[in-house]
Amino acid sequence: MAFVPGIRSPYIKVGRLVYFGRMMDKIRLHAVGKLPSDYQANLGDTKPLMFDARCCRFLGVTFTQLQTQAAQLTDDSAVLSWAHANGIQRTDEECEHWNAFMLKLGWRDSRSHILKTRMIECGVEGKPIETMFDLQDFDEGRDPSLTHAWELQSPSIIVLMGVAGCGKTTTGKALAEALGWKFKDADEFHSANNIQKMGSGVPLNEEDRAPWLKSIRAHIEDNLQSNTPYILTCSALKQSHRDALLANKARVRVVYLKADLELLRSRLKTRQNHFMKESLLDSQFTALEEPQGIITLDASQPVADLVATIRKQYGI
Repeated sequence: MAFVPGIRSPYIKVGRLVYFGRMMDKIRLHAVGKLPSDYQANLGDTKPLMFDARCCRFLGVTFTQLQTQAAQLTDDSAVLSWAHANGIQRTDEECEHWNAFMLKLGWRDSRSHILKTRMIECGVEGKPIETMFDLQDFDEGRDPSLTHAWELQSPSIIVLMGVAGCGKTTTGKALAEALGWKFKDADEFHSANNIQKMGSGVPLNEEDRAPWLKSIRAHIEDNLQSNTPYILTCSALKQSHRDALLANKARVRVVYLKADLELLRSRLKTRQNHFMKESLLDSQFTALEEPQGIITLDASQPVADLVATIRKQYGI
């Protein structure tokens, strides 16, 4: 399946548990009629080997009870706290053991043959998939290898990419403010020659971009070393550009804001005092190599929704 907005990776933790947040996402989407049909067959706790049922058994509550709490409480952590208080009292050690079990389901165990069958059905053969969680991520357009999935870390730097006018800066600033992180626009690293060239309506070539990307990479490495979290906006049109920015694949994540040409044209027509001209849009689309295996969001969505989705997907 393609990326489903509102359903986060099973690796993302809520409180002490992996997967719980994903189950809550499915519950909430199902309640408003937005859960894709492919997800509904295994929803609930009636099938003991499915993840929802395993999670409910571990917590000592029913799926129906969680649905009721989800309708009353907007915070997933609050629902989990309710489950801990009203179900089985689990220790930190028990939660760690359950997480380890869930993280490795499908890896050299009784479900390995099921995993292989599902990989064929989902068309993801050849991907570095070793667990059921890996399969869910790849099937939804995420690449768990970019997050060191078995030892998931929250990102230190998030790069918002996309062509001019997709809303990188507006969304990036809003996300940085919501997180209390620093914000940086990759345009700040352009040389005077690059800015003059684009301001004249002349597209940059790879020779122009090379020192620009090198400067951004150095800035990313400095901030990783100082452990300074921030949001970076960068067009990063080609895979080679994105590879240049990924100084640490576990701590630097890329989110693609995807928009159609007409939306971008309308936005650039109203942009004031910026060197990127509307005439360069066609060249940007020509250069664009759409990314695979990363979060891809519809740039036409409200900024608040984009920020909320990014935070939920990364558990930040």
